[in-house]
Amino acid sequence: MDKLIVYGGTPLKGEIRISGAKNAALPVLVASLLADGPLEIGNVPHLQDITTTMELLGRMGVALTVGEKMTIEADATHVNSVRAPYELVKTMRASILVLGPLLARFGEAEVSLPGGCAIGSRPVNLHIKGLQA
Repeated sequence: MDKLIVYGGTPLKGEIRISGAKNAALPVLVASLLADGPLEIGNVPHLQDITTTMELLGRMGVALTVGEKMTIEADATHVNSVRAPYELVKTMRASILVLGPLLARFGEAEVSLPGGCAIGSRPVNLHIKGLQA
């Protein structure tokens, strides 16, 4: 097992702020589509996928405000579209996450197959099976 050993003459002291996890923040942001009022999400990391998800939600009518200390306020009260624009969906795998909340809330959704990085085959069949259940 790899490990890191630090030798030094001074004990480490202080505090650091740990950024939130992208794979936790993305589903929570998307779940705001199901909320019947504003909600605040804290400790959101500043990453491209977060920015893209915010743009995607914003285009659907979710009002988003970025606050201090890595917080985002999302208000999906006035969502006006069930369409996820292809130019955003093609850029990230997590865009498929809007499918379930849109179907649950509006009974319809228009979401193309997601794009994203070339990690390898990551099919969306589990998402589809979940919707069929």
